[in-house]
Amino acid sequence: MSDYEHRRLENIKRNKALIDELGLPRSTILTAKSQEPPAKRRKITKPTPIPSRVSARIASAPVKPEYSEDVTLAERRPRAKAVTKKRGSTRIPSPDTDTLSSAPYDLESIRASWTSWTPSEPLPTVDPDTGCYTFLSHPTFTPNLSPASIIRQGAFGGTYFRPYYSKTLRTTVTDDWQELPSDWTAGLDPDTYLTSSTYNPTINKFGVSCGQTIEEWEAAGWIRHEHDIRGWFQWYCRFFLGRRCDDDERQISRWRKCAGETGRWRRMLLKRYKEAGVRSVADEGADEDELVDEGERRDVSPVMHQTCWHWAWEVRQDELDRFWASL
Repeated sequence: MSDYEHRRLENIKRNKALIDELGLPRSTILTAKSQEPPAKRRKITKPTPIPSRVSARIASAPVKPEYSEDVTLAERRPRAKAVTKKRGSTRIPSPDTDTLSSAPYDLESIRASWTSWTPSEPLPTVDPDTGCYTFLSHPTFTPNLSPASIIRQGAFGGTYFRPYYSKTLRTTVTDDWQELPSDWTAGLDPDTYLTSSTYNPTINKFGVSCGQTIEEWEAAGWIRHEHDIRGWFQWYCRFFLGRRCDDDERQISRWRKCAGETGRWRRMLLKRYKEAGVRSVADEGADEDELVDEGERRDVSPVMHQTCWHWAWEVRQDELDRFWASL
């Protein structure tokens, strides 16, 4: 017997004597042979995380949102945050937090407010130096696209004035595009450019999908139903024609944050021009067979272009020159 085995047996004998002395039951005695090896842990393969960023090519891929009233907002995206009521303010109830059947509003009066207004301001003028529109009542609001230009050159996938069911008002709005001046829509097929039930990105000026649905705008609390049930662009059409209301400051503030002088989308788009090394608006959006820079076209984010287009602003050469000069 080896020295190791001899010492091991002596240790076992000594441990048994100690257990007997302490009065412990024999069942607590564990030897090296009686201990079973721990079970092996199954290796769990974690799924590959979904990247948080996508390429411009994927972002600009054609998408056709479904606007069927049978598809609820909850089935398309997570529940939006409830719109809280500030002290001393009044608003139309949020569909996520209020009981619609007891909503304290008069639907007939709200409908009337959409069409009973009369212009209180003249049409805007164009600043010859900047090409931006100037509104006497709001001189800091300076879009450079008219509603007619936005519609006629392609926006919102042709769906902006489609029949729309408001979950907040529990009513369907249709044919309100007919309030637009006839020269804004002359020669256009309404079913294609205004009231299509299917989002068609080829209708858009830059040929891509962008933005959210009106249902999502409503759930997010961006709609002031008593003024404009379709939101920003409908507000801009009426503001351009001379209507003024107590939602003007809010909408203009939203425009500034998006496409104003320091607006998020405006600045990001101009930075994309810098990243691409493009100094001329004419270089952007070249013909399909016009190749530059070793076979790569100088496409500068068509999604950002279309987004700014929806917010009544486009990149023009003087603006691009000022941006490059500021670097």
